[in-house]
Amino acid sequence: MKRSLKWASLGLLAAVLAVVLGTLLPRPLLPISASAAGAGATRILVLSGPIHTDIAVPLTDETRERFGFIEPAGVPLAHPQAQWLIFGWGGRSFYLETPTWSELKAVPVFRALTLDRSVMHVDIAGRIVEPQASVAGFELDEAGYDRLLDFIAESFTRDAGTVVPIDGFSYNGNDRFFEAEGSFNALFGCNTWTARALREAGLRTGLWNPLPPSLGLSLRIHN
Repeated sequence: MKRSLKWASLGLLAAVLAVVLGTLLPRPLLPISASAAGAGATRILVLSGPIHTDIAVPLTDETRERFGFIEPAGVPLAHPQAQWLIFGWGGRSFYLETPTWSELKAVPVFRALTLDRSVMHVDIAGRIVEPQASVAGFELDEAGYDRLLDFIAESFTRDAGTVVPIDGFSYNGNDRFFEAEGSFNALFGCNTWTARALREAGLRTGLWNPLPPSLGLSLRIHN
């Protein structure tokens, strides 16, 4: 019993240490040489929940054209009140089968902790109030913003050049799910995808950010 408790304590300590170091150690290690975001900068948002993060980009003529491939699946890009286009990447089973915490099931949790296929979730939003604890805004220069949009677009799986929507799943009627590139697991999940996207945009994150608080703190420290 004592041996089991000892190993459990060591495992917990190692996990805490990994998260702390993953937050404090920057990635990339050296500051990025980039032009400052000036008058032509684009503001993006990182939206944080208890265990998941999304990226929101302005819904403009540019983003409507670039992501027009999602509209046939039912994402209303022309909605008159829509101001933001929101993207999230995550585990297929947990994302699709757990729209609310009250619907939590054992199988999606097991797959989230092991290995699962991934999906992209796309939604629209009206005005998002800032500041608030769950919203962080960042100004990107033109090149960084373009790289971010490219990274997001390349995260969609394509079949013969066409994205693959997942029928029958929606949280609010305006959102849709699509097949995505990559596999999901607990160590490299939705928040590490968000971190990769932000690094593509020219921001620095922590070395490893599996949780929203870790990612949020690393962004505040390193940018």
